[in-house]
Amino acid sequence: MSQIMSLPRIIVTGASGFVGRHLLEEIKERYRILGLGRRSQRDCGAPVHPNIAWSQVDIGEREPLARALEGVAATGGADVLLHLAAHYDFTGEENPEYWRTNVEGLRNVLELAKGLKLRRFVFASSVAASRFPPPGGALDERSVPDGDHIYARTKRIGEEMVREYAAHFPTSTVRFAALFSDWCEYPPLYVFLETWLSQRWNARVLGGRGASAVPYLHVRDAVRALGVLLRRPELPDEGEVFAISPDRAVSHRDLFAAARMSAFGQRTRPICVPRVLCGPGMQARDLLGRALGERPFERPWMARYIDLAMTVNAARTRERLAWAPRPRLEVLRRLPFVLENRKTQPAEWSSVNLAAMKMVNIRPNLRIHRLLEAHEEQIRGAMTDQLLTPEPHRRHPKFEQLPRHEHDWYNRLLLHSLMNSIRARDKALFRAHCRDLAERRRAQGFTADEVSFALRLFNEICIKTLSLEPSAVSLRELDDYITAAVQFGIDEVEDVFDQDGGER
Repeated sequence: MSQIMSLPRIIVTGASGFVGRHLLEEIKERYRILGLGRRSQRDCGAPVHPNIAWSQVDIGEREPLARALEGVAATGGADVLLHLAAHYDFTGEENPEYWRTNVEGLRNVLELAKGLKLRRFVFASSVAASRFPPPGGALDERSVPDGDHIYARTKRIGEEMVREYAAHFPTSTVRFAALFSDWCEYPPLYVFLETWLSQRWNARVLGGRGASAVPYLHVRDAVRALGVLLRRPELPDEGEVFAISPDRAVSHRDLFAAARMSAFGQRTRPICVPRVLCGPGMQARDLLGRALGERPFERPWMARYIDLAMTVNAARTRERLAWAPRPRLEVLRRLPFVLENRKTQPAEWSSVNLAAMKMVNIRPNLRIHRLLEAHEEQIRGAMTDQLLTPEPHRRHPKFEQLPRHEHDWYNRLLLHSLMNSIRARDKALFRAHCRDLAERRRAQGFTADEVSFALRLFNEICIKTLSLEPSAVSLRELDDYITAAVQFGIDEVEDVFDQDGGER
């Protein structure tokens, strides 16, 4: 304990996010860490370690955030606060969450940080906060955050807001490139790869000349740069900006060629659609998607960026931090590793990338499938507990006589059957499982009412658990995919018992 208390102390907001999880894994041995995240430590996959304290809190809610930081202030404060928390999506729409999290949430953090005796406040921004440079030009650390899309605007406000607090603690800003991992986890790149390596009609289609380009940085290199700042909080000048980015912007054409070569072992010529046609085409696809209830990832607002290149000159950052992206982690060299994970572990690939998509443009059934998967242990545990120790007014002694391990097994099968049914959008899969379940339970001496009661309880637990999840799943969607499936399952149970003249 004395060794732990002697370590430097840092606070990480957005600890449950992409960069936050990787950072904690990297620095957990060298710091006392308070991770603040919207999701629980277990659900987000953050490391568990004696040096990591965790608080599940939303920075947009001031009072819970204040309670989380009270203990830090009372025990000497912290050396560094690294603010990674932010909202982003690729819809281009004015989602109120941008203002609630990126502006109001940041203000809450800055105000409460006044009492923490910080040696440094590090604000995470993005090179995408700036407009694309003119042809032949490049963004650098002095570039104005003048982007016109909603994410850029809130990041500009954030950078300005952080500088206002220089009287209370030293501040600095890091602007990240587009971050990816060996599992991809960058939504546009994920969509590109899934399209280019598919059999879809647009698998070879590129907008404009295919020259649209942004700088990509492996998350491990981003974490390494943050490690420099954490080790040396006195290093930056007041208000200094760092461009945590490679200089090169990688084009869609280059990514397409590398992905197709890695996946299929041969060069493929893309079909380039003239830029003038891309806007109307994207508009038409979006209108069709709205009508069908499933909008494409590519939205009309993206058309104005076709064939633009976000080139960066990060020479000053490399000199100041004695840091540079490693060539072996450059995106084109890393694509074979990314695609190997896609090929050999498709379930994990889908899971981590759907999480990175933040459910944007993902069909309701896939959103619900992912949430059930994330809360599987909680749902199964609640189901077993309530069947073994029910409320007095709904006791079913037959269930109470079964051992816990048997309940756990049946509940696992039930949940997995429902998840498969939802993913495939085929309620017949769950109905078939419920028919088999009814036949097994009938052989064990259960009645139709007892089996139906368990299914209604299962539905109740699933709906209650997912209703508490702030993931844009509506009650109507839960009813459509869970309650309706369970109702069909109950009908199958009753049918099995009726055919045998069984007791109800």
